[in-house]
Amino acid sequence: MNATDIALLVVCIAVIAAAGCTSLSGGSSTQGTSSQNARVASFDNGYGIAEEKVSWSGSTASSVAPVPAPTSSGAGSTGIETRIIKTASISLEVGDVTGAVESLKSLAAANGGFLSSTNVREGYNNRLTGTVTLRVPQASFDTVIAGTKALGTVRSISTSGEDVTEEYVDLQAQKTSYTNQLAQYNTIMKQSTRVEDIIAVQEQIDRVQTQLDRLNGRLTYLDNRIDISTITVSLEEPEPVGGQTGHDFIATINAGIAGFLGMIDALIILAFTLLPLIVIGGAGYWGYRRYKSKKGATPEQVKP
Repeated sequence: MNATDIALLVVCIAVIAAAGCTSLSGGSSTQGTSSQNARVASFDNGYGIAEEKVSWSGSTASSVAPVPAPTSSGAGSTGIETRIIKTASISLEVGDVTGAVESLKSLAAANGGFLSSTNVREGYNNRLTGTVTLRVPQASFDTVIAGTKALGTVRSISTSGEDVTEEYVDLQAQKTSYTNQLAQYNTIMKQSTRVEDIIAVQEQIDRVQTQLDRLNGRLTYLDNRIDISTITVSLEEPEPVGGQTGHDFIATINAGIAGFLGMIDALIILAFTLLPLIVIGGAGYWGYRRYKSKKGATPEQVKP
């Protein structure tokens, strides 16, 4: 196989990649090798699809014609399975938070799920509160919600379903296209003998493999969210009747000390607030007393 044949094969692979990709980023970018005889450039064909123009040994293969990106079918199309990510949030009032956490753990395990996280803490009046996150199979979603509601008094509940069918179909189409493209590049690599050709093809293999790994990671994440639903449960114990039960002697002493110190603080503030009035009033009273004493004195007392 000569260099021209290899160039034509690479162009054919670019056509296959363009036909299967719908969400590739647009814009022009350039990829090249250090060789002057083998270059691969990537450009935007006007439809948001990246295509390649390959130069081998000084001859340039013509760029492929633009191929419109296929659009994915809707969720209701025949043969396409609807993909829904289900989540729920429930707030419960229970008599025993610790016991409720254990019951939720057993409920999840009985339905093929597990506790993803647990957080129990002590709040006001020594009341326990907690937050539990359950991960259960989507098929058991409604069953686990019903079992959770039976553990106490429901204060609030909300459920939601995020339809990711379109994204899922697009990702799988891209994965198929990249897989085919990678197989073709590997075939070309086996038939290449020149160093320049091998370097250029290897760059394309690395690029395609990177995109394929990214797509597989996203599909794995979506599969996990779709297959395993998330239920978040907030737990709290009821307010004791008549407030806090029992007598706390230490708390009473602390409250008395706090009240005494608060009174001292108030008196100090009041004294400094009234200090100007006290000074003015004292000076006025002293002047009045002096005036009265002079007015009531006899002429003999006034004479020096």
